[in-house]
Amino acid sequence: MDKVFIKGLTIQTTIGFFQWEKEIKQTLVIDITMAWDTAQAAKNDELAKTLDYADISKAIEVFANENPVDLLETLAERMAAYLMSQFHIPWLQLKIGKPGAVHNTDTVGVEIERGQLEHFQPYNEKTT
Repeated sequence: MDKVFIKGLTIQTTIGFFQWEKEIKQTLVIDITMAWDTAQAAKNDELAKTLDYADISKAIEVFANENPVDLLETLAERMAAYLMSQFHIPWLQLKIGKPGAVHNTDTVGVEIERGQLEHFQPYNEKTT
């Protein structure tokens, strides 16, 4: 099973239930793991057949800033759907942390998994 990941992506966005939270930017830390057939890109060293880390990282930041919500749960659900649609990702695991949101913790957050991993077969595992 091939997977592409981005770990520790830090973005600043508006998120939160309380009025004061709607008036400031807060830090979110995002980890994402995505199923992808890396063999196709590796075969001829083709960037066009990869999941571009920079494009996905930018898309995450833009999406969060253009779609403010109250809850991390809402952001995670909507962001996962957007990324899967935009980049044709068959399965992903998305973790969003909000450091400093709760006193005496490093971070709190949500982690979701969407798509169908069991139906995804990279090129080198497909049967002919």
